[in-house]
Amino acid sequence: MALNSSATAQPIANPMSLAGRTIIVTGAAQGIGNAVAEGIVQLGGNVVLVDLNAVGLKAASDAMPEGRSSVEVGGVSDANFINQVVENAIAKFGAIHGLVNSAGIIRPAVIHKMTIEQWNQVIDVHLTGSFLFAQAVSADMIARAKGGEANAGSIVNVSSDAGVQGTIGQINYATAKAGILGATMSMAREWAQFGVRANSVSFGMVETPMTETIRGDKFRDMYLAKIPMKRWASTEEAATPICFLLSNAASYITGQRISVNGGNHMSP
Repeated sequence: MALNSSATAQPIANPMSLAGRTIIVTGAAQGIGNAVAEGIVQLGGNVVLVDLNAVGLKAASDAMPEGRSSVEVGGVSDANFINQVVENAIAKFGAIHGLVNSAGIIRPAVIHKMTIEQWNQVIDVHLTGSFLFAQAVSADMIARAKGGEANAGSIVNVSSDAGVQGTIGQINYATAKAGILGATMSMAREWAQFGVRANSVSFGMVETPMTETIRGDKFRDMYLAKIPMKRWASTEEAATPICFLLSNAASYITGQRISVNGGNHMSP
């Protein structure tokens, strides 16, 4: 049977469209955060770029269409800065429809040699920063939901396989990423009644500056041997599932963890 080719047939809407939506992305100067920000703009959305790297943020913003991005330079564990970011975003774009907590650092050390400063730095950026940003954006999302707006917001927290299987030399990082999984499920349970979704994406090895050492000659073969797909993920491959979770294509998905790791870690 031939498909209806009538001129009156309507095109199928892109379920991943982010047109008219404003999304805050932390860690946006490079790596996964930068790729996510680019993807949001390509899908029609506006993006608020957050990072400590002012030069990287300016370069990212300059590459985007005029009026579709804004830049906020500061640390994600600074509550006053975070509140200002949210206030500025609402003033410029009118509302906040999404948040991607992608900012991250590493401070490697084996457990018995790790300092409390190394521990706190990683926990503050990954875990506390994600909590503070989610808390800050939730007020606008919940207020719009109470005003009758459906699908008022989507939060995506970046986690890691380290959070479900541990890692050697980075107990601070593994603990923070495990904590993000629990925090995400709590956000999902509390805010589902308002149409605010929260999910996490756990990555294996992505081609970013943070993984350069592991992807180097010393460790490359050992790590690739554990990945059934036998390659690293590109930042674009990492960004796509995050953009999916931000969109209405994932409108009935909340409290879940998507693993993007080439098969490195599998769970039923």
